[in-house]
Amino acid sequence: KPVAPPPNNPLALKACATMAGRLLVQEVKAREIYDSRGNPTVEVDVITSDGFCFRAAVPSGASTGVYEALELRDGQKMPEGLPLPYPEAAKRCMGKGVLRAVENVNTIIGPKLKGMDVTDQVGIDKLMVETLDGSRNEWGWSKARLGANAILGVSMAICRAGAAANEMALYEYIAKLARRPTDKFVMPVPAFNVINGGSHAGNRLACQEFMILPVGAASFKEAVIIGAEVYHTLRACIKKKYGQDACNVGDEGGFAPSVQDNNEALDILMEAIKLSGHEAKVKIGTDVAASEFYNAETKRYDLDFKNPNGSTDDMKKSAAEMVDYYKAWLAKYPLVSIEDPFDQDDW
Repeated sequence: KPVAPPPNNPLALKACATMAGRLLVQEVKAREIYDSRGNPTVEVDVITSDGFCFRAAVPSGASTGVYEALELRDGQKMPEGLPLPYPEAAKRCMGKGVLRAVENVNTIIGPKLKGMDVTDQVGIDKLMVETLDGSRNEWGWSKARLGANAILGVSMAICRAGAAANEMALYEYIAKLARRPTDKFVMPVPAFNVINGGSHAGNRLACQEFMILPVGAASFKEAVIIGAEVYHTLRACIKKKYGQDACNVGDEGGFAPSVQDNNEALDILMEAIKLSGHEAKVKIGTDVAASEFYNAETKRYDLDFKNPNGSTDDMKKSAAEMVDYYKAWLAKYPLVSIEDPFDQDDW
């Protein structure tokens, strides 16, 4: 039998939830915190009817695609001409503040979710995306009005609460929501981001990330040990070849040596893998993030786009030439993963 919406009294809300055998949203609170890059982001607490708090913080990438959901920053023009919640909001934190997104959680999303069952993940997500936000672009629901960072923070916190309500680990609960089997799980192979380039570093390296994948490890613990040993061996290789200053790291903890091209980075990475003694167990992955150096007008990929003196014609390649470029990698290096090898619209 449907349960009537609980009253505002917290004790009555808790009692109603207990009687119904459900865990309900009692309060949703958001705040502005700072991420690993020193940029503001949204953190959300969902307080449930049993008094527990479930918290989530929203990640934000350095390179984003045009098809991604739209986060809301205070320096942006407000959709539909709505005013800023604070006069100084557009100026602080170089316009990257998220006070508007926080305000949207606290004044719009939170009150509407009060009394809802935390296990209704689909219903809550649809309410936030399609009803409370309702913004669309040519690719679908864009989340532009309330902000994808506001909606995602709440959604992740609700998901944690739902897992607790089901007395399941978070990964089990997500598998359940996705209608995947929950009787058997396999630990993922960790990917260690060890060399940074692209938008993550100030060197001339075009590719955004080079990673090592210990696919031959017998356990997750062994994979972490292998990753750590290769990482520190790589540091020694970089220091020997480029000097101590080259051991500085990029946005995501990978080294950012002053290499001149992608092949040079792969060569020194292979040297470190061999010296570490783990060559038989380690493969390589890369996130090219090719959209960052693609020119839609010329339809060319500029592999030296960060050169202050400009790149030469031989470094500007067509899609077909990039295919050959990647084939040469596959023939020479133990690559098993290439992420975003082409522009988001070049396929």
